[in-house]
Amino acid sequence: MSVSQALDSLVAPLNHQVFQLGQDAVTWAELLGFATGAVCVWLCVRVSVWNFPVGIANNLFFLVLFWSARLYADAWLQVVYVVLAAYGWLIWLRGGERRSRRRMGHASASTLLVLSALVIPATWGLTVLLTRAHDIAPFWDALTTALSLAAQWLLNCKQIENWWFWIVADLVYIPLYFVKALDLTGIVYLLFLAMCLTGWRSWRRDLAAAARPSSGESASEQVVAA
Repeated sequence: MSVSQALDSLVAPLNHQVFQLGQDAVTWAELLGFATGAVCVWLCVRVSVWNFPVGIANNLFFLVLFWSARLYADAWLQVVYVVLAAYGWLIWLRGGERRSRRRMGHASASTLLVLSALVIPATWGLTVLLTRAHDIAPFWDALTTALSLAAQWLLNCKQIENWWFWIVADLVYIPLYFVKALDLTGIVYLLFLAMCLTGWRSWRRDLAAAARPSSGESASEQVVAA
């Protein structure tokens, strides 16, 4: 048995249809991606470091889903996410002063400018590559990939501006998945969008509280990852 056949056999149960939702034949990969994705974003809203291991599970389920749907950039993005999630997990736990847990904060203007600027060439380059690879939505797939990578980098650094990039990416992801008949995933990303807005408000509130002195323990200590 070849490596390819072994992998196909391994993921075959995840590609088994569970139920039909509109035009979407919902598989176990999509259903489990829905569940782990929702939990992951909720944990991010709660500023919990456990978002990273749950996020890794979500990446693996979506890797199977997107590859089967021929959304190749989204599929490879899951591999990159696994690496970034492992790095972010370490940063949240040991990226603070004297290897303590990292505190929530703001990205600098220069960081935001660089990340925003990098989205343009990244989108262009990925669009060219994905067009040659016969991806079914090369430009939109490339754009969401570039935005999501920028968002993940800011999340790893525990900077509130990560929510801005996730929100913009979700606004593109939602119609993309509905057009590609991934109806459940489209619904998931509607939920993600609402949770991202909630997360931004929650993190902003925590940062405002951290700026005010409190008795006993400084408020800034209250926004360290759980």
